[in-house]
Amino acid sequence: MITLKKYGLTAIIAVIFAFNGLSQELDRGSVVAKNAELKKVGEGYTFTEGPAVHRNGDIYFTDQPNDKIFKWSATRDEVTLFKEGGKRSNGMYFDRKDILISCADEENQLIAIDDKGEMKILIENYKGKKLNGPNDVWIAPNGGMYLTDPLYKRPWWTGRSQEMEQDGEHLYYLAPDKIQFFRVDEKLVKPNGLVGTPDGKKLYVADIGDKKTYVYDIEEDGYLKNRKVFCEMGSDGMTIDNKGNVYITGKGVTVFNPKGEQIAHIPMKEGWTSNVVFGGTERKTLFITAMDAVYTLEMKVRGVW
Repeated sequence: MITLKKYGLTAIIAVIFAFNGLSQELDRGSVVAKNAELKKVGEGYTFTEGPAVHRNGDIYFTDQPNDKIFKWSATRDEVTLFKEGGKRSNGMYFDRKDILISCADEENQLIAIDDKGEMKILIENYKGKKLNGPNDVWIAPNGGMYLTDPLYKRPWWTGRSQEMEQDGEHLYYLAPDKIQFFRVDEKLVKPNGLVGTPDGKKLYVADIGDKKTYVYDIEEDGYLKNRKVFCEMGSDGMTIDNKGNVYITGKGVTVFNPKGEQIAHIPMKEGWTSNVVFGGTERKTLFITAMDAVYTLEMKVRGVW
C-alpha cells in the first residue's frame, strides 16, 4: 500500500500529480465491455485498499487509516460497513472456507477473520522478530499463502521503534499446515502486490521499489523457481482474469497479456489506484480501489477464484 505522507506512509505526491494529464477515455483493448464506463460506488474514505472477493461475488475492502473493513454487495450494488477495528487490515484474500485472510500491520501480523468479524492471528513474527508490515497476500489452490512484507512506516506504531527488525523486505510463504513459514525470495527491493494463476503454477510479484513485476514457477513445496521479469512496471495491488491477463495498479490500471505485453489501460481521475479485483455474481465486474473512492467497471473477461 502507498499513501500520502500526512498519514505517515511513503509519499508519492509528485508521481500522482504527474498523472493528471492522462486522458479520461478508456483504452478498452480486448477486456472492457462495450460501452462500459467507470462507476463510483463509494467515496469519502481516507485511503482504500485490499479488495477481496467472496465466493458470492461480494467485495470486501479496507479504509486502512480509519481501520475499517467495508463490503460492496454484488446484488444490491451498495457499500456497508462489515467491521470496525480490523488491526489496520491492508491486503486481503478469501480462502476456500470463506475466511478472510488479512495483512494487518497494526502489529505486523497475518490474521484470519470469520464471517462474524472474529479474528485469529496466523503469523506475528519470523524467527522471533516482527515482520516489517505484511502488505498483500495470495492463497494458492492447496491453501498455501504467499505474502509480501515491505516497510512502510505507520503513524499508529506508537511506543516502539519504527525501524525494521528483519534484514530486508522479502517475500514469504505460509504452508497449508499453517506451521511452516519461510522466505521464498530475499532479492527484492520492496515487494508489494502479488497474484497467482488459478492452477497454482505461476506467481506474479510486483517489486514496486525496483519498478518491475516478476513471474515465478511454483514448486509443490511452495518454493519458487525460474524468476523472470514479466514487465518493467511495479504495482501496488494486482489481479488476473480467465484469459491469463494481469492487471497492475498505480497509474490507473494497466493490463498485460500472459506474454507481458500491454493490451489495455484504464486511467483514473484520482491518478493513483491501490488495488483491483474481479467480483460480481458472474465475476465480470472489475472493482478498483482509488485513493478516497471505489469504482466498478463491467468487463468482457471474467475473474478467477
